[in-house]
Amino acid sequence: MQITTAESYVMEALWRRGRLTPDEIVREVQAQGWAEATVKTLINRLLKKELLRGAKNGDRYEYTAILARADYALAESQGLLDRLFEGRLAPLVAHFAEHRQLKPDDVARLKALIDALEDE
Repeated sequence: MQITTAESYVMEALWRRGRLTPDEIVREVQAQGWAEATVKTLINRLLKKELLRGAKNGDRYEYTAILARADYALAESQGLLDRLFEGRLAPLVAHFAEHRQLKPDDVARLKALIDALEDE
């Protein structure tokens, strides 16, 4: 399931709002400055990838995401982990800890996660 950056804007709109008409999707992604035809092309690509479902609802045609956001996030994060860190989580966390300022609540959550994993 490969989703391009452009397609991800359409998916994010659907994950956020649920069912949307083509016009509503265009409005949701308008900050990208895309023409209506571009958005409809993205919708068609996602339909071909079987990541969206379209259905008539009264006099409107609406789209919904078939792929759940959580499933997409898991696949994308696992791909990143595999490509850049040989599938190992500790180097990923270390990388971000070295290059980004961790907030105190992030540190607390990481410590709690480690404690929970050690208790298993």
